[in-house]
Amino acid sequence: MRILIKNGWIVNEGRTFKGSIVIENDCIQSVLEDDLDNTPRGTYDKEVDATGCFVCPGVIDSHVHFREPGLTNKADIASETRAAAFGGVTSFFDMPNTLPQTTAIEALEAKFDIAKEKSLINYSFFFGATNNNADLLKDLDIHRIPGVKLFMGASTGNMLVDQRNALERIFAESPVLIMTHCEDSGIISANMKKAKAEYGDDPDISLHPQIRSEEACYASSSLAVELANQTGARLHVAHLTTEKELSLFGNNPKITAEAVIPHLFFCDKDYASLKALIKCNPAIKKESDRQALRLALTTGKITTIGTDHAPHLLSEKQGGSASAMSGMPMVQFSLSAMLELVDQGVLTIERVVELMCHNPAKLFEINQRGFIRKGYKADIILVQQHSPYTVTEDVIQSKCKWSPLMGHTFNWQVQTTICNGHILYNKGYFDDSYRGEEICFRSSHS
Repeated sequence: MRILIKNGWIVNEGRTFKGSIVIENDCIQSVLEDDLDNTPRGTYDKEVDATGCFVCPGVIDSHVHFREPGLTNKADIASETRAAAFGGVTSFFDMPNTLPQTTAIEALEAKFDIAKEKSLINYSFFFGATNNNADLLKDLDIHRIPGVKLFMGASTGNMLVDQRNALERIFAESPVLIMTHCEDSGIISANMKKAKAEYGDDPDISLHPQIRSEEACYASSSLAVELANQTGARLHVAHLTTEKELSLFGNNPKITAEAVIPHLFFCDKDYASLKALIKCNPAIKKESDRQALRLALTTGKITTIGTDHAPHLLSEKQGGSASAMSGMPMVQFSLSAMLELVDQGVLTIERVVELMCHNPAKLFEINQRGFIRKGYKADIILVQQHSPYTVTEDVIQSKCKWSPLMGHTFNWQVQTTICNGHILYNKGYFDDSYRGEEICFRSSHS
């Protein structure tokens, strides 16, 4: 199958230029710049006219919770990869807090088997560290997984690793990058106890960022950085939420940080209207924190953007700081949300592509994805500016059928999603028969 993408503005590796892309089967055969008088020659099975569109690498979302196995009343791999394809996401890494938890090799294998059958896009899975499974680290296949996920704070599924000797072993012995959820559970417990004493058993949602506080985040993030410096481990701290934590990054190239869409899009002022719909761990904090995180996207202190896509039933999102579940669906709208920051002058489109496509590919050492390059897998999206759409229940593809963005109108819309050279999504239509590929990592030829 030969596909020609023509007349689009190609965004890749810090440049935007008018050009064409030739796809042969699942790979990019050539990238042609119009200015260099490179006209595509030959015949094609399909021509995609990208007039008025930016042509970008597919988004790599390195932080999702697709809830399968075990929690499929909330979401599953089929429904959430459909949502991802709508939003221009062509690859995902899923977190280990499913049922069963992905803390044994057999559980990891089972997830790969499910994804092979059900995933519309490319997939991989984090292995979950616990207080007592460090012996398994040596058995991990470093070519199949992006890293080890370590919860240094209790969150959904309670996979907390809180024993110092276990933490030191994991940091010293992990053969792959360690991605951490950093919140100090002792500080959070004390804050919750105090809030309940003052406000009752279910403190108002507006208190969530005071309970899961800046202090709790910084104490844990600084410990992770200390352990990484001590052991030489490759550390990527997930979902930073505070200006204070940013001071920990930028000195050591082996220690990096992620921001996720909820903390870049919302701030504590939004609790009044959205209440527990935007409850997540770590908590959405002050407007000044959001501003600092956005600035850090431009300075390089934050290296990747994920979604922390974490669907729950709408009925589970009622209540306050103690009773409502933490997490929200976000994978379908992540690129549209980040491109709003382009409209606002916060980021360039080239920087968005760097943070959501290039950097995840580099940081997790993904083979042959994340860039528009000859010989790379043809994971390509067409996204159009001034193509408004409003988030409604009909638009939402996630199984949970709600979003904190309900009623919001985005200015940028993904028109086409191509995964491994296959047109998976095009202007509202999906090819649900297609299945993505297992992502490969750390090959010597990558």
